[in-house]
Formats: sequence, C-alpha cells, structure tokens
Amino acid sequence: MRLVVFDMDGTLIDSVGLIVETVSAAFEAAGEVVPDERMIRSISGLTLNIALQKLAPAADADGLVRLGESYRAEYRARANGREPLFPGALETLDQLRNDPDTTLAVATGKGLSSARRLLAGHGIEHYFSSIQTPDDNPSKPAPQMIFNAMAAAGATARQTAMIGDTNHDMEMAQAAGVAAIGVAWGYHPPVELFAAGADLVLDRFDQLGVALTTLLE
Repeated sequence: MRLVVFDMDGTLIDSVGLIVETVSAAFEAAGEVVPDERMIRSISGLTLNIALQKLAPAADADGLVRLGESYRAEYRARANGREPLFPGALETLDQLRNDPDTTLAVATGKGLSSARRLLAGHGIEHYFSSIQTPDDNPSKPAPQMIFNAMAAAGATARQTAMIGDTNHDMEMAQAAGVAAIGVAWGYHPPVELFAAGADLVLDRFDQLGVALTTLLE
C-alpha cells in the first residue's frame, strides 16, 4: 500500500490571494502594522496563534487575541467561493482514490471544522481516510500529523509521502521520515522547498503519479 498525505492551502486549494488579503485587512482593523506579502506567505501552514506571533512579534497577549478575532472575522467576510482547487487537483485525487493500493489523508494548519467545510464544499471530504489538524496535533513542522495519518491508514514511513507547498510541510516530512514532495504553485518557491528537504518539487499535478512510483515502495 501507499499513503499520500496532502497539505491543503497552497497545495490542493488556491488560497494565496485570499490569505494575503485577509491577513492585511485583519492587521489594519486591529491597528497593527500590516506585514508585507513575503512575510504573510512565510507563515502558511502554521496554526493561527503561531503565525500571528511571527507576524506581530511585538504584540502582547491581548494584542494577539485581537488579531486572531480580527482575522477570523475578515476571513468569514471574504472566503465564500474564493478557495478553488488548483488545476489538475481533482483529476489527480480521482486517479489516486481509484487506485486500490493508495490511501489519501490531509495534514493542514486549518482547524478541523474549517478543513471539513472546505473539503465538503468541493465534494472531496470522503476521499480522505483522516484529516489531521492542529485541533488534535502540534503545529507543523512537528511530525505528529503524519504519524497519526500513518496510524489511521496502517502505513509505514517507507510507504508514505507528504505533498505540500511550504518549508513547514517539507520539514514535517523529514521529521517523520517520509518522502517529501513539494509543489511549485503554492506559498514557498522551489529553492526554499529543496532547502527544507524536498525530495522532488512538482510543476504540475499530473507529475505526482510518477513521483510516488519513484519514491515509495
């Protein structure tokens, strides 16, 4: 068997523009200095509280609470219908799902309810054997999300690949001892993904099948 674990934002879901806009609006509404786009891209995949600490290192505890509330409000106001799947994602997921030797899972920095709602909105929640989130795991790049996905699927590290667009995904894969496959269309550029431990970086979704055959048992 093989287990393929997908990140969501920047990997399956095209949320880059939405997240940059939402973070910028949230900081402005909270009276904080708005981070530049490079900084906002750098925190994709982290849990919200850790991301906000990195974006606003001078903020105290109350300030971080205000920023979190502001972010959630701005996201709710903007998100509806603005998180499409990347081109080729659905076709690739369909192919993998129809392979009897392949199990799919998700490891995301989103909360569980948000992740389920977004996947259900695209009609693919049932594709995944487990959805690993910070609700029950430490934030990326800690490897626990992958360990729990492996346990749920009955897979070993040598049978598992992590697919993601950020350094945090690649570092998590390295920490878990699984194959690390980056994608070039998300938040972090390929040079950073390779530096963080990516075995391969894909330019298109239709390259994933060959990558999995190359890297997994």
